[in-house]
Amino acid sequence: MSQRSRDQRDRDQRDRDQRDRDAGGLGQDGRDQDRRDDSDEDRDSLIDVPGGVRLQKVLAAAGVGSRRHCEEMIGEGRVEVDGEVVRRYGARVDPQHQVIRVDGRRIPAREDLVYVALNKPAGVLTTMSDARGRPTIADYLPDHTERLFHVGRLDYDTEGLMLLMNDGELAHRLAHPRYGVLKTYLADVAGPLPRDLGRQLTTGVQLSDGVATADRFRVLERAGNRALVEITLHEGRKHIVRRMLAETGHPVSRLVRTHVGPVALGSLRPGTTRRLTPREIGDLYAAVGL
Repeated sequence: MSQRSRDQRDRDQRDRDQRDRDAGGLGQDGRDQDRRDDSDEDRDSLIDVPGGVRLQKVLAAAGVGSRRHCEEMIGEGRVEVDGEVVRRYGARVDPQHQVIRVDGRRIPAREDLVYVALNKPAGVLTTMSDARGRPTIADYLPDHTERLFHVGRLDYDTEGLMLLMNDGELAHRLAHPRYGVLKTYLADVAGPLPRDLGRQLTTGVQLSDGVATADRFRVLERAGNRALVEITLHEGRKHIVRRMLAETGHPVSRLVRTHVGPVALGSLRPGTTRRLTPREIGDLYAAVGL
């Protein structure tokens, strides 16, 4: 076949493909596009919520990333709605009732939910008001008009990390001993410390209301008759850390909570607050099985 004939054949094929596409997509390129469209439609069976919000908008509002970045994550199959992977950018969801996860972590999809970390100073009550006019944690939340639940309590003289939120279910689970959420404290205690103190605490200390057990213990510093120790436990009884250490002969002079589950106090200054990140909130959900 001559070069001229081959060129003519190629032109004829292109013309036929173009006519097929114009007529409804019967050419090779058209068939490929049809398959891509069908594939997109078959990627999930999630039913759009009438009047719902576009999925990428919900993700962006939750702080996951920019709208463009959220679209990329959807296309990569990293987003689930009610347990089903969704790849459609325009899928409409109900953030008030549907559970949305990114990379397996649940995100705070409802825009009305607030999650706050507070570094509570010593000498402050874990309550929102006090009839005697003593300082309370409400004094450190002037910018938060929502009704916030505090997750557990810190003693009047104990300082450090407190979590506050208006997500009642999450707050309840985080505080309930059944879910075993760990809390970590730094304690300045009387020394010297015996070598087996860690074993005593992790084996269990008999208190007036039963045995209390630490999950982890380590000595960070020793200085004469004082020592700085770190203790982690899931107990939630009143004054539990102070009571355990006092029972072993090492009363606490200063106590600071540094972690609640996966959330760390970090560099947060005493008396200040910050919003939790979407990742921290997702980790809290995971810690209590939500």
